[in-house]
Amino acid sequence: MLKRFGGLALAAGLLIIKFGAKLKVVLFALPKLKLFTTSASMLVSIAAYQLIFGWPFAVGFVLLLLLHELGHVIQLRREGVEASAPMFIPFLGAVISAKSLGKDAAAEARVGLAGPILGTIATLIPLGIWLATGEDFWRALAYIGFFLNLFNLLPVVPLDGGRAMAALSPWVWFAGFAGLVVLTFFFPNPIMLLILLFGGLESWRRWKGRNEPETRAYHDIPTGTRVAVAVTYLLLAALLAFGVAETYLDRDFSDV
Repeated sequence: MLKRFGGLALAAGLLIIKFGAKLKVVLFALPKLKLFTTSASMLVSIAAYQLIFGWPFAVGFVLLLLLHELGHVIQLRREGVEASAPMFIPFLGAVISAKSLGKDAAAEARVGLAGPILGTIATLIPLGIWLATGEDFWRALAYIGFFLNLFNLLPVVPLDGGRAMAALSPWVWFAGFAGLVVLTFFFPNPIMLLILLFGGLESWRRWKGRNEPETRAYHDIPTGTRVAVAVTYLLLAALLAFGVAETYLDRDFSDV
């Protein structure tokens, strides 16, 4: 078991790529640069990732990331929030810019869950091809897709799971943060430390403002909505955990 999680931690340094995209400076600066169009930035990212994974895997990986981000974009626009198309930064991930995450915590939860949901659906494609052909390339691509979406469900802001927990309770953020501290202790790497730093700051900021009238109104959503978010979150996390376990392959990506 430890060996398996050791492999996950090793991959995390390269795969936990969404976090850097959450920094506000990047979010609002990059979309203004015409150089960073979606298609051009995708090509740059593919070229960068192929240095590690090879061309076929790099293409598949970036496409899975694209569909994950499109889930957020689609849901933001359904919530009436203008959102940019995804743009990619090699080894940091993809960014989208939006002025808000919706009118209330329920909208934020829907936006947060939309990425992993569409990302999971997209991952079923390499999974199906692997089951049909038995080729390890497709198995590895499915594993990466499941792992990327599962990691983003950690209940820590600014990850997608933290966004979903906005519809439940602030205490969940601290529970998730405590779990992340333990995970980082056993599998330390710079990306995890950054998540701890910025996730801790964001969690504390939200906690301090929890009793402000505007914040209380933001989190005042129906109980039925809270239950629906919790059920969706747990089912999706269980499905992704099962996918990660079933597609895990004890090999280096250089062997793919």
